[in-house]
Amino acid sequence: MATTFKNFTSADIASTKTLLNEAIPITGTIVSGTYSDLNIQNYAHQMFQSVYDYPYLSSSANHIFDLAVGFSSDSTLSSSIGTQTNKKINMYNQMSQILVGYNTSGSLQKFDRDGSFAITTGSNDKIKEAFFIPFARLLTKDEIKKGSFSISVFASGTSNSSLATLVTASDYGAATDYRTNSPAGEYGILYTSSAAAADTGVGLIYYQAGIAVLTASLFTGVFGPRADSSAHTSSVRAYMTSGSITGSCDAIRNRIYNISFNNTTELNSTIYFCRANHNEFNYSSNPTYVSSSKIVVKNESSDPPISYVTTVGLYSADNELLAVAKLSEPLKKTIDSELTIRTRIDF
Repeated sequence: MATTFKNFTSADIASTKTLLNEAIPITGTIVSGTYSDLNIQNYAHQMFQSVYDYPYLSSSANHIFDLAVGFSSDSTLSSSIGTQTNKKINMYNQMSQILVGYNTSGSLQKFDRDGSFAITTGSNDKIKEAFFIPFARLLTKDEIKKGSFSISVFASGTSNSSLATLVTASDYGAATDYRTNSPAGEYGILYTSSAAAADTGVGLIYYQAGIAVLTASLFTGVFGPRADSSAHTSSVRAYMTSGSITGSCDAIRNRIYNISFNNTTELNSTIYFCRANHNEFNYSSNPTYVSSSKIVVKNESSDPPISYVTTVGLYSADNELLAVAKLSEPLKKTIDSELTIRTRIDF
């Protein structure tokens, strides 16, 4: 235990932040095919569906994302007699509360295609019928990297041979152009073309929350629980009304071709420069340092004192040991030398 302490000054402490990125590819074969849906978990409440990278009963399975569907209370679908209408409205409202929030009058806002929430007379500026894809924190880490998100889906087609309309939506330009007016943090607009325009937005990606929102209007033609079935006769809006939430989740899941993004891990570090001047720490408090009142590392009594630095201890203001750093090898410290040992704490 140390008996001599040295206080840090502001010049001895530095803080840094490092962003680590990892590429995350999710292929459609994992989502719908490889494991014959054994990696898909449905629940008794039927509010959403969970997707794993392996059969979910296996101990090696990892949860990768969920799927849900919903529409707003003023959507034309809400007035139709359908299946789980209240649950679908509740799902939309829940996601809206988390990701969009309320306006100044206290009313719940709807998902906006361009994120401006401007009052317009157009009917296409709001996303009233949506699919929600919340990604697992295991994949997104601290956040999704801006400008890296892409999702490709089969927007139309009734069989494997006719799935010709492959649409890719990405957050083009979001590295420098993103929105900050969400209670959940920053988000970008998903466009189907790099020539992004306000009226071409087909969804939203919330970076810190790790949630993607796709408008149902992205899907054209017939729609149903499997993309390779030729028996479907309903449009996406009709199926969202008549089908269950899990049925709609099956439908979009089987139309996912690929999802890719880079996650971000924020690594914060505090660096302490432990400085031992020429006249400091030349003696050791270790009992083995002296024998019969003589310093054992000295050959002659007239020789200057010598110590060997092996460990650095970081203490609190009341001298409680908080962290210990071990050196790879002992460093010789004499009266004619000075040491600066760089220690770093990551969190």
